[in-house]
Amino acid sequence: MRREERLPKFWEALVPAVFMMVTIIICTVAWGIEPHIPIVLSCIVAAAMAARCGYSWEAIISGILDSIGRATEALIIVMVVGMLIGSWVLAGTMPAMVYYGLELIAPSVFLVVGAILCAIVGIATGSSWTASGTVGVALMGIAMGLGINPALAAGMVISGAYMGDKWSPLSDSTNIAAAAAETPLYEHVRSMVTTTLPSFCIALVLYGIMGFTTINGEFDSTAIVEIQTAISDIFYISPWIMLPVLFVIGSAILRIPAIPSLLLASGVAGIIAMTAQGATFPDFLSALHYGFEAETGNEIADKLLNRGGLDSMLWTISLIMFALAFGGILEKCGFIEVLLGGLVRRCKSVGSLVAATIATGIICDFVLTDQYLAILVPGRLFAKAYDEKGLKRSFLSRTLEDGGTLWSPLVPWNGCGAYQAATLGVANFDFLPYAFMNLINPVYAIVISYMGIGIKYVDDADRVSETDEERTAESEE
Repeated sequence: MRREERLPKFWEALVPAVFMMVTIIICTVAWGIEPHIPIVLSCIVAAAMAARCGYSWEAIISGILDSIGRATEALIIVMVVGMLIGSWVLAGTMPAMVYYGLELIAPSVFLVVGAILCAIVGIATGSSWTASGTVGVALMGIAMGLGINPALAAGMVISGAYMGDKWSPLSDSTNIAAAAAETPLYEHVRSMVTTTLPSFCIALVLYGIMGFTTINGEFDSTAIVEIQTAISDIFYISPWIMLPVLFVIGSAILRIPAIPSLLLASGVAGIIAMTAQGATFPDFLSALHYGFEAETGNEIADKLLNRGGLDSMLWTISLIMFALAFGGILEKCGFIEVLLGGLVRRCKSVGSLVAATIATGIICDFVLTDQYLAILVPGRLFAKAYDEKGLKRSFLSRTLEDGGTLWSPLVPWNGCGAYQAATLGVANFDFLPYAFMNLINPVYAIVISYMGIGIKYVDDADRVSETDEERTAESEE
């Protein structure tokens, strides 16, 4: 006999959440296992608790498929991004950006230029990991030659890399945030200007001040020359081969859908690769699928060049799908409503809603140890609350990035934090105080929301007219 569906009790809703937290921490931190299987096991536990509450398998699987279905376009974009990166390396587009960027390094403005350079690479590649693992590593070596505190240099690299990652339409976290909030990709990217750009500018001012007071050593350009030589030995370097970047920027301005614009940019890169770099058509197809591979003799240059391709994104895609499945069960069967419904209901103002969303993302970075879950979980939790207040979903997606994305590298046991600490050779809590962008952005977003600045409503025109009418009525009274 089929039981009647009911909302889970608090302890029943807590079981899958606690199970996933404990399982992920044990598997990723203690055993070094990727988070995929722990999330699958958590899905099984969530489904079992849902069945206990009377939900049929049909209801459970519909929750899973609905959640994944809403993110289908984003998943396709992530795959296309992998293809794009492979084609950009093959064409020399990405190496050229690094080559010219390294020429901007000067001792007196090292921290400012370094942060901007990391941001440029992060935007171009869509990966904070690539930015920090390539030019970031080079900048750490240069910082040592200049006598700069390694923790300060690492904080600068993190700030720039995550600014670029956060603002890049090629970034998997950017696509995930757009998918979690169910908003178009480029609308999400544009929405982040309100908080990202001012926060980064403030960070640059602080780095400028600290840069003039901390540089004591002689400038050693050896590392820069070695990287540039390794790049120029393999690629023809010229400003015009960065043309695909203009296609992506132009597409964002013209609001061309992400998938066709990214495919077009990949095609342009393929033409450049075959005309300027001497690649063949099979080389282009191979780069789209497997990425680019080369040995330059320079370890840092190799890290930059050997990446991209459709295959490189399958790890991310599978993780997103499992995380969406887990969130779909919790959402469909009322677990999220029971766990955080009270918190959401207590958010009376837009400012408190933004603060709660950002705080939840940061907590997820610490507890769930994964950047993607720190974006997906709050996205599912707070989506209805944003709708009820008439807020745009791009306002939600922006807020998800302000918290979950930016704090992920600051947590030692988070996947992003572990990678950054190992790559830069500096402990997370050592560079945390100097990661100005990551620290300032969440606070800035909360403050301006409480002040009523930068809030995006579904129909701003109607809201403006309603406000004018209210003011007119008050003046007549």
